[in-house]
Amino acid sequence: MQNEDAVTGAHGDTVPTPSGAGATIDHAFFGHPRGLGFLAGTELWERFSFYSMQSLLMLYMTKYLLLPENSGKVVGLGIYRSVLEAVFGPMTHLALAAQTFGLYSGFILVTPLVGAWLGDRIIGRTRTITLGALLMSAGHLTMAIEQAFLLALLLLILGGGLFISNLAAQIGGLYAPDDTRRTRAFGIYLMALNVGALAAPLISGTLGERVGWHWGFGAAGIGMLIGLATYLGGRRHLPPDIIAQGVKPEPLTARQWQSAGGLVLLFIPKLFFFAACQQAYGIMVVWADTAVDRKVGGFEIPVTWALTADGILTIVGVVVANWIWARLAAKGREPHDIRKIGISNIMVAAAFLVVAGFAVLPQVPVYGWLLFYLVLDLSYAWNDPPARAMIARYAPRSVNGTMFALYSLSGALGFFLLGWLGRFYEPLGPTKYFLLTATLPIAGAAMLILFAHPLERLLARGDADRVDLQ
Repeated sequence: MQNEDAVTGAHGDTVPTPSGAGATIDHAFFGHPRGLGFLAGTELWERFSFYSMQSLLMLYMTKYLLLPENSGKVVGLGIYRSVLEAVFGPMTHLALAAQTFGLYSGFILVTPLVGAWLGDRIIGRTRTITLGALLMSAGHLTMAIEQAFLLALLLLILGGGLFISNLAAQIGGLYAPDDTRRTRAFGIYLMALNVGALAAPLISGTLGERVGWHWGFGAAGIGMLIGLATYLGGRRHLPPDIIAQGVKPEPLTARQWQSAGGLVLLFIPKLFFFAACQQAYGIMVVWADTAVDRKVGGFEIPVTWALTADGILTIVGVVVANWIWARLAAKGREPHDIRKIGISNIMVAAAFLVVAGFAVLPQVPVYGWLLFYLVLDLSYAWNDPPARAMIARYAPRSVNGTMFALYSLSGALGFFLLGWLGRFYEPLGPTKYFLLTATLPIAGAAMLILFAHPLERLLARGDADRVDLQ
């Protein structure tokens, strides 16, 4: 049985699109569709640009931009600070930096709601992704003008919103709904992502710390342009770019609403997970700049280089997780993706308990700091690929892109929580602050452990109404 909706193609022509659109039996890229290689390569450079900002932004603000002699140059900073203090109360420079880091990182995950709507309904995913990449490149290059700091953040937020959800949705379109390669595809995607994440501190971080802040931000902009070229170069291997313009979206059945609701419930633990683990790229970097003994043989390791180790360890974590899952699957014991996410929350809590213990020392040895990243990075493979695979698997086709955007929104709320928590770092001190952070993923793990079975049943409800075209 076939169920086709009329949709408007990129040139305004009406074409039929089956529910299995984009599904393929292509195995050209390490057993996966060729398009996955181009999408992963594009995301590599997008993450290079994003983690360039993550590695430099807090240091740039606390060591340069927000110093009294420099902050007066930033257009609109006084008004911006007044608005934040009216909402959250008086802030130190560090608290303002943490709040700004959280707001910037969070809003970059809110705007995908608009990006998904533009990609699905107005201009198509290719044009939306292209525009997003250009805006992000402009934002990075604008960071070279310190007076335009707030404008640069706005450009990055808008560009990220157009880019993020549309690219992820195209990965799901490469596979049939029952294709078991999907979770591992998002694992490969995560590995490519972390190649960009490990390169960013080495290139942009080193340029920013040792040569000049603006050199680091400029390198991120160039990387984003390379990502755009990669994406456009592989366009013919990607799912059809269709626009459901002027067509009423396919209504969801009651069971599909229940599946979508189950996915939304899963986003709550994601909020806690994100608010905890992203501290590693905000407050943690500022803490390590003075608290960690980074000298090795007379050479002081730049603080941003630890984020390169972070990227390498995350890739190792994906390889280890895939090996574990394959071994368990062969025995019929691979855990459901919901339980994998619960395990990831436990790992993040353990990482912060480790660093809280080391933080009591007058000077933290560099191996103690790296041990934190080792435990933290093992968790990522157990969280992001399973979550994305469940969205691609269980989200109704007509709202698939929107569900990816809502997934990003849960991460955004985590960043907002992270920014708000930053005000407690100075009064609590590092040890107590890291212990406080550990309670967040513990709460997320408890939710997933207690409600795993009901959530599994809720997600599966939509399968009874799913119509697959083979």
